[in-house]
Amino acid sequence: MQRSDFLGGQVRLWQPREGYRAGIDPVLLAACVPAKAGQSVLELGCGAGPALCCLGTRVPRLRLTGLEIQPAYAALARRNLAENRLSGEVIEGDIGAPPGALKALTVDHVLANPPYFETERRTIAPDAGREMALAGEVPLGAWVRLAAKRLRDRGTATFIQRAERLPELLASMAEGLGSLELWPLAPREGRAPRLILARGRKGGRAAFRLHAPLILHSGPAHIEDGEDYTDLIRTVLRGGEALNFPP
Repeated sequence: MQRSDFLGGQVRLWQPREGYRAGIDPVLLAACVPAKAGQSVLELGCGAGPALCCLGTRVPRLRLTGLEIQPAYAALARRNLAENRLSGEVIEGDIGAPPGALKALTVDHVLANPPYFETERRTIAPDAGREMALAGEVPLGAWVRLAAKRLRDRGTATFIQRAERLPELLASMAEGLGSLELWPLAPREGRAPRLILARGRKGGRAAFRLHAPLILHSGPAHIEDGEDYTDLIRTVLRGGEALNFPP
């Protein structure tokens, strides 16, 4: 195991030396969840708990729950929550066949970073844990349906996904969520978005909104050693600030 710092050292996480290791994606996802102190949050596929820990550190007194299919990662998530002085429950189970403990849950917010790839369209990773994180067998629609079922009325579901899977994600969200918003994430000015942040609200009735892309890096290209994140992204990744959807 290896320990990594997130949010400028506000969060410290144990992660496998080999296998799936969290990058900035779960941090950005957690930053844009509009949770308030005292509310309840569920993360589907929480892995070692980076998003839960980042969200729980930013917003106090949240009731945190994670669902994770891999026992080793579930154990890591519990350890990371405890060592970051956060209280929460991590349930072991499958998105496609949710355990009873999850079915009994109703929450204010759901977040998820579903696998980005379809198994049949990519080369399989040698590490089983990394492969499951990158290309799970459960359809994307099953993630969205479970999120919608677990939400209370007016609750939000927030996802991060690759841009090429947007049609599938949007169609699934439209079945059980309203007030849909998409926020593309572009690596640099003039570059096509690679990732999408998507939010829906249970029972929402607002018109669909497509926001202008959020730019992650400054300048036309990475030409020097070190980080070149924009000021906004740096405050999120290093300062632990919220990343609010545009008004």
